[in-house]
Amino acid sequence: MDAYIALLPGDGIGPEVVEAACAVLDAVAQGCELVLHCETYPIGGQAIDAYGTALPDTTLHACLAADAVLLGAVGGPKWDDPTASVRPEQGLLGLRKGLDLFANLRPVQPHPALLGSSPLRPERLQGVDLVVVRELTGGIYFGQPRLRRTFEGQEQAVDTMSYTVNEIERVARVAFELARQRRKKLTSVDKANVLECSRLWRQTVTRISQEYPDIQLEHILVDAASMFLITRPASFDVILTENMFGDILTDEASVLSGSMGNMPSASLGSAYNRLGKARGLYEPIHGSAPDIAGQGIANPIGTILSAAMLLRHSLGLEMQAQQIEGAVSKALANGYRTGDIAQPGEHRLDTRQITGVILDYL
Repeated sequence: MDAYIALLPGDGIGPEVVEAACAVLDAVAQGCELVLHCETYPIGGQAIDAYGTALPDTTLHACLAADAVLLGAVGGPKWDDPTASVRPEQGLLGLRKGLDLFANLRPVQPHPALLGSSPLRPERLQGVDLVVVRELTGGIYFGQPRLRRTFEGQEQAVDTMSYTVNEIERVARVAFELARQRRKKLTSVDKANVLECSRLWRQTVTRISQEYPDIQLEHILVDAASMFLITRPASFDVILTENMFGDILTDEASVLSGSMGNMPSASLGSAYNRLGKARGLYEPIHGSAPDIAGQGIANPIGTILSAAMLLRHSLGLEMQAQQIEGAVSKALANGYRTGDIAQPGEHRLDTRQITGVILDYL
Protein backbone atom coordinates (compact mmCIF):
# COMPACT_ATOMS: atom_id res chain seq x y z
CA MET A 1 0.00 0.00 0.00
CA ASP A 2 1.19 3.51 -0.87
CA ALA A 3 0.32 6.27 1.59
CA TYR A 4 0.81 10.01 1.08
CA ILE A 5 1.49 11.99 4.24
CA ALA A 6 1.73 15.79 4.45
CA LEU A 7 4.21 16.77 7.16
CA LEU A 8 3.75 20.14 8.85
CA PRO A 9 6.60 20.46 11.40
CA GLY A 10 5.77 24.08 12.16
CA ASP A 11 7.47 26.07 14.90
CA GLY A 12 9.43 25.54 18.10
CA ILE A 13 9.92 21.87 18.95
CA GLY A 14 7.58 20.86 16.12
CA PRO A 15 10.35 19.85 13.69
CA GLU A 16 12.10 17.77 16.38
CA VAL A 17 9.07 15.75 17.41
CA VAL A 18 7.83 15.27 13.84
CA GLU A 19 11.26 13.92 12.92
CA ALA A 20 10.97 11.39 15.75
CA ALA A 21 7.49 10.30 14.67
CA CYS A 22 8.65 9.92 11.07
CA ALA A 23 11.44 7.60 12.20
CA VAL A 24 8.85 5.41 13.90
CA LEU A 25 6.56 5.46 10.86
CA ASP A 26 9.49 4.48 8.64
CA ALA A 27 10.26 1.54 10.91
CA VAL A 28 6.64 0.39 10.73
CA ALA A 29 6.65 0.71 6.94
CA GLN A 30 9.74 -1.50 6.70
CA GLY A 31 7.93 -4.20 8.65
CA CYS A 32 4.90 -4.39 6.36
CA GLU A 33 3.95 -3.73 2.76
CA LEU A 34 3.64 0.02 3.23
CA VAL A 35 5.33 2.65 1.10
CA LEU A 36 5.25 6.11 2.69
CA HIS A 37 5.44 9.23 0.53
CA CYS A 38 6.09 12.13 2.91
CA GLU A 39 6.42 15.77 1.87
CA THR A 40 7.04 18.73 4.17
CA TYR A 41 5.08 22.00 3.97
CA PRO A 42 5.16 25.29 5.93
CA ILE A 43 2.57 26.39 8.48
CA GLY A 44 2.40 28.82 11.38
CA GLY A 45 5.17 31.25 12.20
CA GLN A 46 7.65 29.86 9.70
CA ALA A 47 5.05 30.30 6.96
CA ILE A 48 4.36 33.88 8.05
CA ASP A 49 8.07 34.68 7.80
CA ALA A 50 8.42 33.10 4.37
CA TYR A 51 5.05 33.81 2.74
CA GLY A 52 3.24 36.40 4.87
CA THR A 53 0.45 33.95 5.73
CA ALA A 54 0.12 31.23 8.37
CA LEU A 55 -1.43 28.79 5.87
CA PRO A 56 -0.12 29.10 2.31
CA ASP A 57 -2.41 27.82 -0.43
CA THR A 58 0.18 25.21 -1.40
CA THR A 59 0.07 23.78 2.12
CA LEU A 60 -3.73 23.58 2.21
CA HIS A 61 -3.91 22.01 -1.25
CA ALA A 62 -1.27 19.44 -0.31
CA CYS A 63 -3.19 18.52 2.84
CA LEU A 64 -6.41 18.15 0.86
CA ALA A 65 -4.64 15.75 -1.52
CA ALA A 66 -2.86 13.74 1.19
CA ASP A 67 -4.14 10.60 2.91
CA ALA A 68 -3.26 12.13 6.28
CA VAL A 69 -1.52 15.12 7.83
CA LEU A 70 1.03 15.02 10.67
CA LEU A 71 1.55 18.33 12.47
CA GLY A 72 4.14 19.42 15.03
CA ALA A 73 3.24 22.76 16.63
CA VAL A 74 2.68 26.40 15.72
CA GLY A 75 3.46 29.67 17.46
CA GLY A 76 6.15 31.32 19.53
CA PRO A 77 7.18 34.63 21.13
CA LYS A 78 8.29 36.03 17.79
CA TRP A 79 4.69 36.12 16.59
CA ASP A 80 2.90 36.82 19.88
CA ASP A 81 1.88 40.42 19.18
CA PRO A 82 -1.87 40.47 19.99
CA THR A 83 -2.39 43.36 17.57
CA ALA A 84 -0.89 41.48 14.62
CA SER A 85 -3.26 40.84 11.74
CA VAL A 86 -1.56 37.53 10.92
CA ARG A 87 -0.88 35.00 13.69
CA PRO A 88 0.46 31.42 13.62
CA GLU A 89 -2.71 29.99 15.17
CA GLN A 90 -4.66 31.15 12.13
CA GLY A 91 -2.84 28.47 10.17
CA LEU A 92 -4.12 25.73 12.44
CA LEU A 93 -7.66 27.09 12.56
CA GLY A 94 -7.66 27.54 8.79
CA LEU A 95 -6.43 23.99 8.28
CA ARG A 96 -9.20 22.57 10.46
CA LYS A 97 -11.80 24.62 8.62
CA GLY A 98 -10.33 23.93 5.18
CA LEU A 99 -10.27 20.17 5.73
CA ASP A 100 -13.63 20.26 7.56
CA LEU A 101 -12.15 18.46 10.54
CA PHE A 102 -15.01 18.84 12.97
CA ALA A 103 -14.17 16.17 15.58
CA ASN A 104 -11.03 16.20 17.70
CA LEU A 105 -10.25 13.00 19.63
CA ARG A 106 -7.91 13.20 22.62
CA PRO A 107 -7.39 9.95 24.55
CA VAL A 108 -6.27 10.19 28.18
CA GLN A 109 -4.91 7.00 29.74
CA PRO A 110 -2.15 7.59 32.31
CA HIS A 111 0.62 5.01 32.12
CA PRO A 112 0.95 3.04 35.40
CA ALA A 113 4.66 3.85 35.52
CA LEU A 114 3.99 7.60 35.34
CA LEU A 115 1.38 8.03 38.06
CA GLY A 116 3.98 9.77 40.18
CA SER A 117 4.58 12.35 37.45
CA SER A 118 1.05 13.75 37.73
CA PRO A 119 0.23 16.46 40.28
CA LEU A 120 -2.73 14.32 41.33
CA ARG A 121 -2.38 11.64 43.98
CA PRO A 122 -1.83 8.22 42.35
CA GLU A 123 -5.00 6.75 43.87
CA ARG A 124 -7.10 9.33 41.98
CA LEU A 125 -5.61 8.11 38.70
CA GLN A 126 -6.42 4.44 39.12
CA GLY A 127 -8.63 3.27 36.26
CA VAL A 128 -8.54 6.53 34.29
CA ASP A 129 -9.21 5.78 30.62
CA LEU A 130 -11.18 8.46 28.79
CA VAL A 131 -11.47 10.16 25.42
CA VAL A 132 -12.51 13.76 24.88
CA VAL A 133 -14.40 14.45 21.65
CA ARG A 134 -14.21 18.18 20.97
CA GLU A 135 -16.19 19.94 18.26
CA LEU A 136 -13.55 21.70 16.21
CA THR A 137 -14.94 23.99 13.51
CA GLY A 138 -17.78 25.87 15.20
CA GLY A 139 -18.42 27.85 18.34
CA ILE A 140 -16.81 31.08 19.44
CA TYR A 141 -13.55 30.44 17.56
CA PHE A 142 -15.33 30.70 14.21
CA GLY A 143 -18.58 32.59 14.92
CA GLN A 144 -19.43 35.88 13.24
CA PRO A 145 -19.48 38.76 13.85
CA ARG A 146 -15.98 39.05 15.25
CA LEU A 147 -14.95 42.67 15.57
CA ARG A 148 -13.87 45.68 17.57
CA ARG A 149 -15.98 48.79 17.63
CA THR A 150 -16.80 51.89 19.62
CA PHE A 151 -19.84 51.38 21.82
CA GLU A 152 -21.16 54.08 24.15
CA GLY A 153 -17.84 55.89 23.91
CA GLN A 154 -15.68 52.85 24.72
CA GLU A 155 -13.76 50.35 22.65
CA GLN A 156 -15.63 47.06 22.60
CA ALA A 157 -14.59 43.61 21.33
CA VAL A 158 -17.19 41.12 20.10
CA ASP A 159 -16.81 37.35 19.57
CA THR A 160 -19.84 35.28 18.67
CA MET A 161 -20.60 31.74 19.85
CA SER A 162 -22.73 30.05 17.24
CA TYR A 163 -23.80 26.46 16.52
CA THR A 164 -26.22 24.89 14.08
CA VAL A 165 -28.11 21.68 14.75
CA ASN A 166 -26.15 19.96 11.98
CA GLU A 167 -22.80 20.89 13.53
CA ILE A 168 -23.89 19.42 16.86
CA GLU A 169 -25.46 16.30 15.35
CA ARG A 170 -22.40 15.21 13.41
CA VAL A 171 -19.92 15.49 16.26
CA ALA A 172 -22.41 13.90 18.67
CA ARG A 173 -22.67 10.85 16.43
CA VAL A 174 -18.87 10.53 16.40
CA ALA A 175 -18.90 10.54 20.21
CA PHE A 176 -21.79 8.06 20.50
CA GLU A 177 -20.14 5.67 18.03
CA LEU A 178 -16.88 5.89 19.99
CA ALA A 179 -18.70 5.23 23.27
CA ARG A 180 -20.28 2.17 21.67
CA GLN A 181 -16.77 0.78 21.07
CA ARG A 182 -15.72 1.48 24.65
CA ARG A 183 -17.61 1.31 27.98
CA LYS A 184 -20.89 2.72 26.60
CA LYS A 185 -21.00 5.91 28.65
CA LEU A 186 -21.12 9.41 27.20
CA THR A 187 -20.82 12.65 29.17
CA SER A 188 -21.94 15.77 27.30
CA VAL A 189 -20.46 18.98 28.70
CA ASP A 190 -22.17 22.34 28.20
CA LYS A 191 -23.23 25.54 29.99
CA ALA A 192 -26.96 25.16 29.46
CA ASN A 193 -27.85 27.15 32.58
CA VAL A 194 -26.45 30.32 30.94
CA LEU A 195 -25.86 29.95 27.19
CA GLU A 196 -28.49 29.58 24.49
CA CYS A 197 -25.91 27.72 22.38
CA SER A 198 -25.55 25.17 25.16
CA ARG A 199 -29.29 24.73 25.48
CA LEU A 200 -29.44 23.85 21.78
CA TRP A 201 -26.41 21.60 22.30
CA ARG A 202 -28.08 19.71 25.17
CA GLN A 203 -31.39 19.42 23.34
CA THR A 204 -29.72 18.06 20.20
CA VAL A 205 -27.44 15.59 21.99
CA THR A 206 -30.42 14.28 23.97
CA ARG A 207 -32.35 13.72 20.76
CA ILE A 208 -29.43 11.95 19.07
CA SER A 209 -29.08 9.71 22.13
CA GLN A 210 -32.38 8.06 21.17
CA GLU A 211 -30.50 6.48 18.26
CA TYR A 212 -28.12 4.91 20.78
CA PRO A 213 -30.26 3.26 23.48
CA ASP A 214 -27.29 1.15 24.59
CA ILE A 215 -25.28 4.25 25.58
CA GLN A 216 -25.65 5.84 29.02
CA LEU A 217 -25.86 9.62 28.55
CA GLU A 218 -25.25 12.23 31.22
CA HIS A 219 -25.14 16.03 30.97
CA ILE A 220 -22.68 18.02 33.10
CA LEU A 221 -22.06 21.76 33.21
CA VAL A 222 -18.54 22.72 32.17
CA ASP A 223 -17.57 24.17 35.56
CA ALA A 224 -18.59 20.94 37.28
CA ALA A 225 -16.81 18.88 34.61
CA SER A 226 -13.56 20.77 35.22
CA MET A 227 -13.82 19.88 38.91
CA PHE A 228 -14.76 16.23 38.32
CA LEU A 229 -11.76 15.76 35.99
CA ILE A 230 -9.61 16.31 39.06
CA THR A 231 -11.74 14.78 41.82
CA ARG A 232 -13.07 11.69 39.99
CA PRO A 233 -11.47 11.35 36.54
CA ALA A 234 -12.02 7.58 36.39
CA SER A 235 -15.80 8.15 36.24
CA PHE A 236 -15.53 9.38 32.63
CA ASP A 237 -15.52 7.27 29.48
CA VAL A 238 -16.24 9.54 26.48
CA ILE A 239 -16.61 13.29 27.01
CA LEU A 240 -18.35 15.31 24.29
CA THR A 241 -18.13 19.08 24.28
CA GLU A 242 -17.99 22.19 22.11
CA ASN A 243 -14.91 23.94 20.79
CA MET A 244 -13.79 26.34 23.53
CA PHE A 245 -14.82 24.13 26.45
CA GLY A 246 -12.96 21.25 24.81
CA ASP A 247 -9.85 23.36 24.31
CA ILE A 248 -9.72 24.11 28.03
CA LEU A 249 -10.77 20.71 29.39
CA THR A 250 -8.33 18.73 27.27
CA ASP A 251 -5.39 20.76 28.55
CA GLU A 252 -6.62 20.14 32.09
CA ALA A 253 -7.00 16.43 31.36
CA SER A 254 -3.46 16.26 29.98
CA VAL A 255 -1.94 16.63 33.45
CA LEU A 256 -3.52 13.31 34.39
CA SER A 257 -0.93 11.62 32.18
CA GLY A 258 1.97 13.42 33.85
CA SER A 259 2.88 15.68 30.92
CA MET A 260 1.28 17.29 27.89
CA GLY A 261 4.21 15.84 25.98
CA ASN A 262 2.65 12.38 26.25
CA MET A 263 -0.70 13.30 24.72
CA PRO A 264 -1.72 12.57 21.10
CA SER A 265 -4.75 13.75 19.18
CA ALA A 266 -6.62 13.09 15.97
CA SER A 267 -8.85 15.56 14.13
CA LEU A 268 -11.34 13.89 11.82
CA GLY A 269 -14.14 14.92 9.50
CA SER A 270 -16.55 13.36 7.06
CA ALA A 271 -14.14 13.26 4.10
CA TYR A 272 -12.43 10.05 3.04
CA ASN A 273 -8.96 9.73 1.57
CA ARG A 274 -8.21 7.72 -1.56
CA LEU A 275 -7.76 4.62 0.63
CA GLY A 276 -11.38 4.83 1.75
CA LYS A 277 -10.39 5.83 5.30
CA ALA A 278 -10.84 9.04 7.26
CA ARG A 279 -8.63 11.89 6.11
CA GLY A 280 -7.30 13.28 9.38
CA LEU A 281 -4.91 15.70 11.01
CA TYR A 282 -2.72 14.20 13.75
CA GLU A 283 -0.77 16.24 16.28
CA PRO A 284 0.46 16.25 19.87
CA ILE A 285 -1.53 18.57 22.11
CA HIS A 286 1.52 20.38 23.50
CA GLY A 287 2.51 23.76 22.12
CA SER A 288 5.69 24.84 20.40
CA ALA A 289 7.64 25.04 23.71
CA PRO A 290 9.99 27.79 22.47
CA ASP A 291 11.96 27.68 25.74
CA ILE A 292 13.45 24.29 24.80
CA ALA A 293 13.27 24.48 20.99
CA GLY A 294 16.45 23.42 19.27
CA GLN A 295 17.93 21.79 22.37
CA GLY A 296 16.96 18.25 21.35
CA ILE A 297 15.28 17.48 24.68
CA ALA A 298 11.60 17.63 23.69
CA ASN A 299 9.32 14.72 24.58
CA PRO A 300 8.28 13.10 21.25
CA ILE A 301 5.85 10.57 22.76
CA GLY A 302 2.72 12.60 22.04
CA THR A 303 3.70 12.93 18.38
CA ILE A 304 4.70 9.27 18.11
CA LEU A 305 1.34 8.23 19.56
CA SER A 306 -0.33 10.65 17.14
CA ALA A 307 1.42 8.76 14.35
CA ALA A 308 -0.12 5.56 15.75
CA MET A 309 -3.55 7.20 15.55
CA LEU A 310 -2.74 8.17 11.94
CA LEU A 311 -2.09 4.52 11.10
CA ARG A 312 -5.31 3.46 12.82
CA HIS A 313 -7.78 6.02 11.47
CA SER A 314 -6.36 7.10 8.09
CA LEU A 315 -4.52 3.98 6.89
CA GLY A 316 -6.54 1.24 8.56
CA LEU A 317 -3.43 -0.35 10.10
CA GLU A 318 -4.72 -1.24 13.56
CA MET A 319 -2.06 -3.85 14.32
CA GLN A 320 0.77 -1.47 13.47
CA ALA A 321 -0.84 1.27 15.58
CA GLN A 322 -0.97 -1.10 18.53
CA GLN A 323 2.66 -2.04 17.98
CA ILE A 324 3.72 1.59 18.31
CA GLU A 325 1.59 2.06 21.42
CA GLY A 326 3.05 -1.12 22.88
CA ALA A 327 6.61 0.01 22.21
CA VAL A 328 5.96 3.34 23.95
CA SER A 329 4.38 1.52 26.89
CA LYS A 330 7.36 -0.80 27.22
CA ALA A 331 9.81 2.10 27.15
CA LEU A 332 7.94 3.86 29.95
CA ALA A 333 7.43 0.68 31.95
CA ASN A 334 11.19 0.06 31.87
CA GLY A 335 12.00 3.47 33.24
CA TYR A 336 13.01 5.47 30.17
CA ARG A 337 12.13 9.14 30.64
CA THR A 338 12.48 12.54 29.02
CA GLY A 339 13.03 15.54 31.25
CA ASP A 340 9.37 16.54 31.53
CA ILE A 341 8.35 13.20 33.08
CA ALA A 342 11.52 12.26 34.96
CA GLN A 343 11.41 12.15 38.74
CA PRO A 344 14.33 13.45 40.83
CA GLY A 345 17.27 11.11 40.43
CA GLU A 346 15.96 9.44 37.28
CA HIS A 347 18.12 9.47 34.16
CA ARG A 348 16.82 11.85 31.48
CA LEU A 349 16.97 10.96 27.80
CA ASP A 350 16.94 13.46 24.98
CA THR A 351 14.56 13.33 22.02
CA ARG A 352 16.64 11.05 19.83
CA GLN A 353 17.57 8.74 22.70
CA ILE A 354 13.96 8.08 23.77
CA THR A 355 13.01 7.65 20.09
CA GLY A 356 15.81 5.11 19.74
CA VAL A 357 14.52 3.15 22.72
CA ILE A 358 11.01 3.09 21.26
CA LEU A 359 12.40 1.95 17.91
CA ASP A 360 14.29 -0.86 19.64
CA TYR A 361 11.11 -2.11 21.30
CA LEU A 362 9.20 -1.70 18.06
